[in-house]
Amino acid sequence: MTKQVQVGQEVPNFTLPATGGGDISLSDYRGKKLVIYFYPKDMTPGCTTESCDFRDFNGQFGEQNTEVIGISPDDLASHDEFVSQHSLPFPLLSDTDHQVSELFGVWGLRSWNGNEFMGIERSTFLIDENGVLAKEWLSVKVDGHVQEVLEASKS
Repeated sequence: MTKQVQVGQEVPNFTLPATGGGDISLSDYRGKKLVIYFYPKDMTPGCTTESCDFRDFNGQFGEQNTEVIGISPDDLASHDEFVSQHSLPFPLLSDTDHQVSELFGVWGLRSWNGNEFMGIERSTFLIDENGVLAKEWLSVKVDGHVQEVLEASKS
């Protein structure tokens, strides 16, 4: 997995289809901090826990002038169901061609239960008000992760 964006660099603008209809671009968040969490699959246990943790802390992120978006390779129909089932207050973006996942270096060969496949490495990125990558968390373990990201958004 080769990453095209490094901490301290401006993140190139991207646009993806989002839940709720329409497209969302990185540039839409200029002037705010943005948490982007990449997750492997809607409706799976770890991804559900992580998404619900971001949901539960969403108000505290808002107090830090920080927005949250989730990105996975799932299609919008799957995302819409996921948002609806878990009352997620932020958009999920569909990266079916892995363009943005590759930009952040989180798409690659994964293995699970002895099977190898192409997929997302659970990772989170904090982008500052000027579109610069401020912090990254790669190969995330879900427990306590969202609180750690919230603390980073305060600085």
